Amino acid sequence: MSVTATPRPTGHPGYSQTMRRVPESAAAARKLVRTALAAWGQEGLIEDAALVITELVSNAVDHAHLESIRVVVTRPSETFVRLGVVDRSRNIPYLRTDSNGDNTRGRGLLLVDALTDRWGTDRYRWGKQVWGELKCG
Repeated sequence: MSVTATPRPTGHPGYSQTMRRVPESAAAARKLVRTALAAWGQEGLIEDAALVITELVSNAVDHAHLESIRVVVTRPSETFVRLGVVDRSRNIPYLRTDSNGDNTRGRGLLLVDALTDRWGTDRYRWGKQVWGELKCG
């Protein structure tokens, strides 16, 4: 596993890794998140962050088009940690508010919405990043 550190204005490195767009990449994404949060002394966020990144990766696996995704963990400010998944699809995810019957799929963003302080999508010419932010403890 290669982890790339990039300097941030807050003095915290960012962590990112390109992964295959397969369900098994969620485990590698959780490891990357744990590494970043431990380095920043934010161990109390690990459980929620692991669930959030799992859902974001799962959505990219289900809906993106190319063979790879990029998982990004940053500190946009001293107050928040941002977990993101970048893919080449321009399709914007939406929060499902229907019960979807007995189907257990399709409700991942409800979990992201419940566990994060804010979440959203940054659109790019070539794709998007879906992200969630957790407030530091």
